[in-house]
Amino acid sequence: MTTPSPLVEVKDLTIDFGSVRAVDGLSFTLEAGGALGVVGESGSGKSASAYALLGLHRGTGARVTGSIRVAGTDVGAADDAALRALRGAKAAMVFQDPLSSLDPYYTVGDQIAEVYRVHNSVSRRAARARAVEVLDRVGIPDAARRAGSRPHEFSGGMRQRALIAMALACEPRLLIADEPTTALDVTVQAQILDLLHGLRRESGMGLLLVTHDVGVAAESVDEVLVMRAGREVERGPVAEVLGRPREAYTRELLSAVPRVDVKRVVPDAVSVPVPRAPAVAVPRAPGPDDTSAAPRRSAAPHASAVAAPRASVVAAGADAPPLLEAVDLRREFGRGRGRVAAVDGVSLSVHAGRTLGIVGESGSGKTTLGRMLVRLLDPTSGRLRYGGTEIGSLSERGLRPVRRELQMVFQDPVASLNPRRSIGESVADPLRAAGERDESRIRDRVGELLERVGLDPGRYERYPHEFSGGQRQRVGIARALAAEPRLIVCDEPVSALDVTTQAQVIGLLAELQRELGIGLVFIAHDLAVVRQVSDRVAVMRNGVVVEQGDADDVYGSPQDPYTKQLLAAVPALDPGLAAVRRAARKELAAA
Repeated sequence: MTTPSPLVEVKDLTIDFGSVRAVDGLSFTLEAGGALGVVGESGSGKSASAYALLGLHRGTGARVTGSIRVAGTDVGAADDAALRALRGAKAAMVFQDPLSSLDPYYTVGDQIAEVYRVHNSVSRRAARARAVEVLDRVGIPDAARRAGSRPHEFSGGMRQRALIAMALACEPRLLIADEPTTALDVTVQAQILDLLHGLRRESGMGLLLVTHDVGVAAESVDEVLVMRAGREVERGPVAEVLGRPREAYTRELLSAVPRVDVKRVVPDAVSVPVPRAPAVAVPRAPGPDDTSAAPRRSAAPHASAVAAPRASVVAAGADAPPLLEAVDLRREFGRGRGRVAAVDGVSLSVHAGRTLGIVGESGSGKTTLGRMLVRLLDPTSGRLRYGGTEIGSLSERGLRPVRRELQMVFQDPVASLNPRRSIGESVADPLRAAGERDESRIRDRVGELLERVGLDPGRYERYPHEFSGGQRQRVGIARALAAEPRLIVCDEPVSALDVTTQAQVIGLLAELQRELGIGLVFIAHDLAVVRQVSDRVAVMRNGVVVEQGDADDVYGSPQDPYTKQLLAAVPALDPGLAAVRRAARKELAAA
């Protein structure tokens, strides 16, 4: 009996972008109906490898060598017609950013119908009917009506579902999903992963899942391929690789994954990785996130260690009066009947040296609340006290004395840093705003701040685009520290970073808090990340705090059904629990 050929067969794949080798001698197979997760940090070559499966590097200037066969097609030898037949009909791809992948001008239904007509000789009406059918299949409510909507009228999760529907339109044998849940909140992420699992079971298609989130892979695939610096580090059944990893790098990657059941100290909190090295199976010292030569500093033990009690400044802060206190805070947008309360009667407090985590889905009011806490937004009503003084109703002039002491680190460091100014100039802004005019002192102080957050002071004159995502976030933290604040609000500071870079930024914030005794408000949609940094947690939904308390109590014994639903949606590192957790999510959703 002849053994069937693999659905995907890659041998000695090498991809060069000019002088940069992105993928170096990669080989793997994927059987029909199987699911393979390609896991690694940003810059490890995951997406470049996935794109090569569909010949998407052709015409880009990239040099691709090696052998790639997908659904019987030799991708390297295929002409344009053969590649068109492969893409969509035999294999399809779901890209990372659905908003940029969908044309803003055309309706979602028309875009799916167009894909279907390219590969099938059918009428426009039949193609439109197929679009509605697949939109309904992926769980878009009222699919016939929503097919007439444009991408901006869909939420982030619905846009991702629409991309999956487009990929499924021609019933491909292989679905390639490139970071399909990045930047989605935890409940929407769980819905997308459950959808992919259900579609695989129904159709028997193969799945190649590219992700930096090991937890996502654990709940979604049969096998895992760990990549680093363009090479394979480890490959095998998901339970074996995640449960009993052979390679040191895999263990380091797993140790950096935040978990809701354990609060840990992350490794190398301030140390910044240097350029990728050729070694593939060594612990994480070098990595692809950075090109600086900053000296290594570390104030935290290994990630696998359970966190020790915090410094004395934190313990003392618990009994002291609140540094910041909000009472019945409310913020409305709009007028008349269109008025909406984005934050509705929120009361909470933050102490010096301690961290309050604020969690919730997109649209829950987290960011609006955070901006009010530092008075970047004015409350519609309620009281806001800082150091015992009411600041909620102060004028801009009255706020000046406390502006420096209340700082914010924004979600998107690209948008919050001026691309035309060097990072040194951006970090210096608060110093100049405070009246410092001596350029020598400014430069020395900025150098100290850059070094404190693990960046090379010699990169003062570099621009934001010359830094990685994790480095840009460090610049944002340095700028906030320049004002010598007593409280910092961090709005989704690690949402778009891979797990090891997340761990470094979280560790940096924890170290700075220990050193300086600052209060932190940490806003995130990722409950596992919030667990690592928070002493107290407030859970928000529709502008209201539905549950609030000590982190151990909220995570260990949640009282509100919504909190339970959020916790059930967090991916587990144990693949054996995947089916149990999917069933629990269904039960909670139906309740």
